[in-house]
Amino acid sequence: MRKQIEIRLINLALSIDAMTKSLKNSYLTQHLTSQIIRSSTSAALNYGEAQAAESKKDFIHKTSLVLKELRETKISLNLLMASVRAENMNTFETCQEECDQLVAIFYKTVHSARQNIK
Repeated sequence: MRKQIEIRLINLALSIDAMTKSLKNSYLTQHLTSQIIRSSTSAALNYGEAQAAESKKDFIHKTSLVLKELRETKISLNLLMASVRAENMNTFETCQEECDQLVAIFYKTVHSARQNIK
């Protein structure tokens, strides 16, 4: 399961990178594409850090960072979707669905880990 989540996070970051390359260049898209690439890759990188957590509290903290970065990615996707033409919508929707699923997974992971620590 861990390896599958890692692969999904990496694939999300790569899909977002590919998607952003097709966008028209404007100040908004430039700003958001830079930000979304940072947040989506950060989610994958922080997941790797969480796998090497030194304690349950450290795991919760690092997994919470993954969730935070995924939520940021989701909002950036929403902003980009609102600013582009319909021809890119399929790619955006695929990334959005994957991001939504990953947010749900990491929300549940953080919630369960917090419950287990009590």
